[in-house]
Amino acid sequence: MPIFHAYDGTELAYRLLGQGAPLICLPGGPMRAGAYLGDLGGLSARRRLVVPDLRGTGDSAVPDDPSTYRCDRLVGDVEALREHLGEERVDLLAHSASANLAALYAARYPERLRTLTLVTPGTRAVGIDVTDQDWREASELRRDEPWYARARAALDGFLAGRAGDRAAVAPFAYGRWDDAARTHAEAGPGQTNSEAGKVYYQDGVFDPAATNAALAAVTAPVLVLAGEYDAGPTPDRAAELVAVFPDAEFVVQRGAAHFPWLDDPGAFVRTVAAFLDPDVRSVQAGGTRLAYRVWGDPSAPPVVLAHGRCGDSRTWTRIAEHLAAEHRVYAFDFRGHGLSDWPGRYSLELFRDDLHAFLEARNLWGATVIGHSMGAAAAYLLAEREPGLIGRLVLEEVPPPFPLDPPRDPAPRPDEELDFDWPVVPSTDAQLNEPDPGWRELLGAITAPTLVIGGGPTSQIAQESLVWLAGRIPDGRYVTIDAGHLVHTERPDEFLAEVRAFGLS
Repeated sequence: MPIFHAYDGTELAYRLLGQGAPLICLPGGPMRAGAYLGDLGGLSARRRLVVPDLRGTGDSAVPDDPSTYRCDRLVGDVEALREHLGEERVDLLAHSASANLAALYAARYPERLRTLTLVTPGTRAVGIDVTDQDWREASELRRDEPWYARARAALDGFLAGRAGDRAAVAPFAYGRWDDAARTHAEAGPGQTNSEAGKVYYQDGVFDPAATNAALAAVTAPVLVLAGEYDAGPTPDRAAELVAVFPDAEFVVQRGAAHFPWLDDPGAFVRTVAAFLDPDVRSVQAGGTRLAYRVWGDPSAPPVVLAHGRCGDSRTWTRIAEHLAAEHRVYAFDFRGHGLSDWPGRYSLELFRDDLHAFLEARNLWGATVIGHSMGAAAAYLLAEREPGLIGRLVLEEVPPPFPLDPPRDPAPRPDEELDFDWPVVPSTDAQLNEPDPGWRELLGAITAPTLVIGGGPTSQIAQESLVWLAGRIPDGRYVTIDAGHLVHTERPDEFLAEVRAFGLS
């Protein structure tokens, strides 16, 4: 393991995982070696993780002065690591107890932070206390688990001040108490310097009033990620932490407890990766986190781009860059796609609701909406339901509301890792095989001027059905671009020309 030297000469070790821009990942415990973080559920595939062992843990040296285990003294070690890496500003991630260390670092060195990610964070540094009642209420969420009775009895003993079996309480820290969780929990004692942990929270370490005043001036974006089942902190306590920072995003990972990268690695990585990517933003829309990209002048007329099935917002990049000369362009990832949440349940109506919630969350009433395939279906379903919400509508290769003939057979799931949630495919195939007749009947309710773009004879969609659909929309018209199903990808210039002729000058 590579090493660096702290301010007092102590040799500190760290691991490097993955490629890309560095992300310093501070382990919690307190004073648990960084090995328990693993690769943070695969986050190393997107960023180069720099995982230090805090002094006196793992492969780092034991300091001469035990008082340097104090949380406030460890701030100097984080700064020494930044200097060692040669980074002017850093992306900093902290888990559990180390969120206190990260808060103190942010308060002392705000100019050194690019972003701050706090995962199931400790909150003592800012004066937010996790109460016994928090633990009781969080544990009640798990009462249907087979291990609950024993774990709750042990928890009650600890809350009453009695010594007990800490291993019995461990299941509360995991969203799933499976073999992986058991192995992770069993490794904890051997990875933790308990004596150093006692010094970490020594009396006088924290001055919440001073820390909060300093954090109120932090300009770096902050992500606070809580676990739905976690007690330390509960989502409600974590929400209090969000209020400390001027620019903070709050996410509660469903089904997760204290180690969310183990409970659902994909959900964890998508959330953190979206936050760390400077080109991606996120919004809570109808209870679902939707990631999106944006281009153009904020004061320009808005255009929203809705991608097709199994794609994501990146498929619109070339189109968006051109439209951004005259428009504020938004391209978002539907649920189950890209960096948005993958909740597991999908339908064209739910995609319609995603589009609706996104428009409302970004205050985009009257925007032009351009949809491809599945995204186009979501767009016309919304335009039927909410006439007047969409200003102008472009439907590229939209699946028409007629049963497929022949119907699609069940598709086998590919073996490779996917950028979308596979249940999207069978769920929407079933609807395409037997669409709701109401979708056809309500086309006449669409008030937005509508351009239907067909891909010509090489498309798998029957073009005569698109002509029919355009004719049923009161202010609809149809054009053909001989490109197949992926019109805006295969013939972007012709696509843009038709869109501009439609009124997006």
